[in-house]
Amino acid sequence: MKITRTVRIASLTVLMGLGLGSCKDYLEEELVSTLTNDYFSTEQGLEDLVKSSYEQTRYKFALEHSFAMFNYGVDEMTSADQINVEWWNRYDNRLNASDGFVDGVWTADYDGINRCNIGIARIPGIQGTTTLRTEAQKTQRLAELRFLRAYYYFQLVQQYGAIPLLLEPTEGVKLEFTRTPVPEVYRAIVADLKFASDNLAPTTADFGRATKNAAMHYLAKVYLTRGSAVTDVRGQKPTDMDSAAYYAEQVITSNRNPLAANYADLFDVANSPTTPFSVANPATYANSVAAQTNREVLFSAQFNNIVTLSGRFGNRVHSYFTLQYDNEPGMTRDILNDRPFRRVMPTNYAMDIFDRRNDSRFYKMMKTAWIANNTSPSGYPRWTAADAPTPALVNQPKFAINDTAFYVIVNTRENPIPQAQINRSRYKIFARYVRNAAGNVVTGAYDPTGTLAVRNKFPQLIKYTDPYRPSAAEEAGTKDGLLARTGETYLIAAEAYGRKNNYTKALEYVNALRQRAAYKAGEVKPSVNWRVEGGTRGDVTSTYPTLMARLTNFTTNDPKELYPASVTTTEQRFIHFILNERTRELLGELHRWEDLARTETLQLRAPLFNPDAAGVTDPKFKLRPIPQTHLERIFRNGQPLTAQERAEEQNPGY
Repeated sequence: MKITRTVRIASLTVLMGLGLGSCKDYLEEELVSTLTNDYFSTEQGLEDLVKSSYEQTRYKFALEHSFAMFNYGVDEMTSADQINVEWWNRYDNRLNASDGFVDGVWTADYDGINRCNIGIARIPGIQGTTTLRTEAQKTQRLAELRFLRAYYYFQLVQQYGAIPLLLEPTEGVKLEFTRTPVPEVYRAIVADLKFASDNLAPTTADFGRATKNAAMHYLAKVYLTRGSAVTDVRGQKPTDMDSAAYYAEQVITSNRNPLAANYADLFDVANSPTTPFSVANPATYANSVAAQTNREVLFSAQFNNIVTLSGRFGNRVHSYFTLQYDNEPGMTRDILNDRPFRRVMPTNYAMDIFDRRNDSRFYKMMKTAWIANNTSPSGYPRWTAADAPTPALVNQPKFAINDTAFYVIVNTRENPIPQAQINRSRYKIFARYVRNAAGNVVTGAYDPTGTLAVRNKFPQLIKYTDPYRPSAAEEAGTKDGLLARTGETYLIAAEAYGRKNNYTKALEYVNALRQRAAYKAGEVKPSVNWRVEGGTRGDVTSTYPTLMARLTNFTTNDPKELYPASVTTTEQRFIHFILNERTRELLGELHRWEDLARTETLQLRAPLFNPDAAGVTDPKFKLRPIPQTHLERIFRNGQPLTAQERAEEQNPGY
């Protein structure tokens, strides 16, 4: 999590070294401008190089490509009312090879790969005296580098398809690159991850370094991704699902990374009922540390709690899932409620695929109530003669600081909120569906399919909430970027078994997650459970018997699963059932575009559940374009590419 970092700038490459200490809340930053390439043939230089190879894992969370390339243009998320890069959600012609995000992710991943390649080439020959003295020490570092190289290539191949495969360091000027077919890239990724899983230590004192379980999780995911292909050519093999199931189960049965007892434990930064939020309260910050270092976390991109030392950009995703709150009575912008950038909001599908009465995950990951924080009395609304419940309340404030200021209601057409109830509420209510004065059910105050004017209020994903920045104006966040956790490993195992037609085994893994997701016996349910979702006030019984997954969820056309009309067989429904379950477990965790692309369901599900994404039906959008900047700087036979050669190197349609 919080780690010591050393920065060294050398002519070979720019290295931002991560001194991966155990939960350190400090940094050591050193700028050295006089290093030569020989430094990376020393023991300390190679240790710094290994640390620096983790640096580009941060880039996924650095800027707006985080949601644009990984969670836009899909079924579960769409654009809110402040949009900067809506073409990633709409798939229009602005999503092209000249887009900065296309180049940014490509460049970051290849920078990470080159760092790994340098270390892989040099570590075997080092004659170390301390940390790289033994073969076992060298092998551990090589395994880390091969894990990271596989991670970067896996991201690249999913986004871009065929890519240059570089397994040797690039030193000096190199201009000639050719794209390697996708099956060969997958073979290289598998080879690296097998080496990593065989040689990485099971545990590490330096939280953030790769471990054996992290490697096996990604190995399972790579096999699942390769083997998911039906029409795509990824080099898939008949044994891929066996391998995916095997490595996922190795992670699960090791018990080194068990599921968190409570889903909220993974994201609880500022919402502990026993420790009210305060930036100055060390106990509150301890909640954040506990969440980020929960044993379920298999791998995460490391950021430091000192913003200026947490990388070039910091983790900025905290601002993108927010709604507009600071224009409401009783509210002013503050650090806890974050910067209201409101780039991303959940689709109706993302709200309706949950059994919100029985599945605790929805309200443990979504914020629906905002507490008044404005210290100015003039900022509070007052009762009028037209709306006051009693004459005595006329001209009195409707609510005070620390009371509810406004509330977002996630209801259904079958459960509309009467407009009269909204009118007489002391706080503002933004409901999805309303029964108007004429008795008709109409779309309410927010609508993910409507105009931008009705997209600035919505249930807000709180997985990235980060109130530990120095000020409300600070964009760079300090929270670690979650990349892999055991909850996903269970879903990988479930999908692999289901694809092998072993649905009984698949359901075992799904239900392990649903047992955690259900409200436990004795657990107090939030008031929304009985106010909106049809529960009973005071009920503390377990909801697992109702929530438990069953064969009929996908052997029949279960209406709760929202299957597309063209999905008619058990085999097809199972894949969509798993995609639904991945939304319920992993909503917003920046996996979704790759999930839909790998299952070849992107062009079916995205426009069905996210009308903004209608353009995705153009076949070219199954892959991202190769960056124009790359095509313009590479040569062939000593000469820059011709226009025709550039076209041939580009993905079809771009």
